[in-house]
Amino acid sequence: MAQSTFKMLNTEEQLAALKDIQKMMERSSRFLSLNGLSGIFVGLIALAGALAAYLYIGTKAGKLPYFEYAKNANGEMNISFVGFFLIDALSVLFASLLVATWLTLRKAKREGEKVWTASGRRLMFNMAIPLGSGGLFCMIMLFHGYAGMVAPVTLVFYGLALVNASKYTFEHIKFLGLVEIFLGLFAAIFINHGLLFWALGFGVAHMLYGIIAYFTFEKSN
Repeated sequence: MAQSTFKMLNTEEQLAALKDIQKMMERSSRFLSLNGLSGIFVGLIALAGALAAYLYIGTKAGKLPYFEYAKNANGEMNISFVGFFLIDALSVLFASLLVATWLTLRKAKREGEKVWTASGRRLMFNMAIPLGSGGLFCMIMLFHGYAGMVAPVTLVFYGLALVNASKYTFEHIKFLGLVEIFLGLFAAIFINHGLLFWALGFGVAHMLYGIIAYFTFEKSN
């Protein structure tokens, strides 16, 4: 009896040791300081930016698609309109990065983890490539007058960035990336509703992902 109890305890200790080794290997290869609260707050910020854009468009007369206001009557770029949307988008981006960075640092400090690790650098690099390419592509389209495709392209490239980054952080972030890609493709089809799809992708989808991730993967731990 005592011998079987000893074997059981020994087996449990081995399993516990294996779990610890697995956690150490996972932490060394993946960036695990992201949290669901970031998704919730980023979604709220994106919805605020989308609301500001819709209110701005609502002050315009006529029934043209929103992106048609990016051009003047003579077909040239409407600097004030494009400038507002650039400021709006950059404000959303800056506020989102600020909040996400603060929450990530807070979680890392609470769990005794470092942020600027090899896995963190890989994550940033693999997200920066599609995000940077998408940003430059949007500027090129604006230059050529294709303002209506900016919302779909930002969604698609952001989704690609998330799918690419899922290899270096929580794997379930891939599903958020796929949702962003599909919404971007639909936004390209229903181009007159690009801002609505943008709000759904960067706002609602982010909030839903953040809520699910927080209560499923973090709150339970």
